[in-house]
Amino acid sequence: MQWTELIIFVLLFGLVTVLGFVASRWRAAATLDHLDEWGLGGRKFGSWITWFLVGGDLYTAYTFVAVPALLFGAGAMGFFALPYTIIAYPLVFLPVLRLWSVSRARGYVTPADFVRGRYGSSLLALIVAITGIVATMPYIALQLVGLEAVLRSMGFNGAGFLGHLPLLIAFVILALYTYQSGLRAPALIAFVKDILIYVVILVAVIYLPSKLGGWDSIFSAADQKFSETPAPADGVLLNGNNQLQYATLALGSAMALFLYPHSVTGVLASRGRDVLKRNMSALPAYSLLLGLLALLGFVAIAAGVTPITNNATGRPDSNTIIPELFNTQFPSWFAGIAFAAIGIGALVPAAIMSIAAANLWTRNVYKEYIRKGATPKDEAKQAKLASLVVKFGAILFIVVIDPQYAIDLQLIGGVIILQTLPAVAIALYTKWLHRWALIAGWAVGMIWGMVLLYQIPNPASGRLHFGGSALALDKLNIFGWQPFEGSMLQIYVGFVALIANLLVAVIVTLVIRRTNTSNGSDDTTGEDYHVDEHDENLRPIAVH
Repeated sequence: MQWTELIIFVLLFGLVTVLGFVASRWRAAATLDHLDEWGLGGRKFGSWITWFLVGGDLYTAYTFVAVPALLFGAGAMGFFALPYTIIAYPLVFLPVLRLWSVSRARGYVTPADFVRGRYGSSLLALIVAITGIVATMPYIALQLVGLEAVLRSMGFNGAGFLGHLPLLIAFVILALYTYQSGLRAPALIAFVKDILIYVVILVAVIYLPSKLGGWDSIFSAADQKFSETPAPADGVLLNGNNQLQYATLALGSAMALFLYPHSVTGVLASRGRDVLKRNMSALPAYSLLLGLLALLGFVAIAAGVTPITNNATGRPDSNTIIPELFNTQFPSWFAGIAFAAIGIGALVPAAIMSIAAANLWTRNVYKEYIRKGATPKDEAKQAKLASLVVKFGAILFIVVIDPQYAIDLQLIGGVIILQTLPAVAIALYTKWLHRWALIAGWAVGMIWGMVLLYQIPNPASGRLHFGGSALALDKLNIFGWQPFEGSMLQIYVGFVALIANLLVAVIVTLVIRRTNTSNGSDDTTGEDYHVDEHDENLRPIAVH
């Protein structure tokens, strides 16, 4: 047991726990028994709070544990996270402004609320809501994996229930203060989390290269390691086997980022369009941090770090690479600060994600199908209970999926959430795609995406299915036709499934519109909008 690290970790964890409970009184209205207050923080967060909240929401344990672990194991492929976070903000700059305006004017809390109003279809809204909840589960599980990696490095590596007990205690505490304070808790804790992370990473990227002989020595050590492995797709540079995967993974992840319910929750919690404009311009500063952090994967190779063996599975846990790097290369007190930064970096997004999933359940399942007459107080109570269920449901993904790299949990979630892009993002600008075509496209994209994921093996665990998100083109089978038979090129499954989704949606829309034209019927429902860029509100101009 690493007692110095553990004591510092517990002290800082205790600090954020206190902040989590105190947050219920921070900028609070008379009551939190309203979904706008509990689930969106009153929709009144300013520029600084929004910057820390969205940053804490998007840059998670995925950033601190999973990305460097992927560089350690697979090389340059891990850098896909850098271009994807760079292109994401200009890509979504205008859509998030429009979504904020629609939601503020109409009182929407979730992306499924928008779909319900836009298409007048409770079924399509239900599909979007359930997809958002399911896609969020592996993302929360990724936070759990990051926290567990830190606990293993501090000595909690048991094979039975006792080995997971500290993790369970941490999530119970998280669940309690999220239940009481709602979105205000992670918003307040995000300040502490980001300050700790910036300090830890800046010290690491300055101190470690000087200790290990400079960046030249670090890259040479990484290059030597990858040149000695039989894997054709690793290396400090991309090669012909992984360039397509890299490009589709970066683009697909960028398109998926702000489709996630927790990303939308951070956007809708802000108080104005100007706040969002400033944040979309300033958030790329986090990408600088991400790039520096990713390089620690190569630093761990040069430092000779070896992952801790998971006593439960008997296999090395690659997610412990960065915690072990700090454990072996820094004094115990600083390693404790680093562990706390990673642990808190897992709790903040886990809280926001569970709140976002709870909002979807409450608004688009519970109120729509179970209790139509639910009062705002009923909604808030239901959301609080749902947030508890979501957190512990995420544990199932670790048990069932058990991927080679923790980052695959997030990438599998990306495959799922990308299938809502036509119904949410495209619908912000046009209603041309018919609602039944969107449902058909979603079904095809989701089913095919799951079939393709099922075919991907996990070499580390020996499992034959759900081993990651990179599909060899040789396995791409379209009704018995294999257009890339024998090819070793890989591609991101989410990108393939989205193309199928869009093709089906367009074809079915054309068929429906031709049929409607021939029989003289008009099957258009929902609301049309225009946005006045000089007005904080979006005005509905027609209801069909």
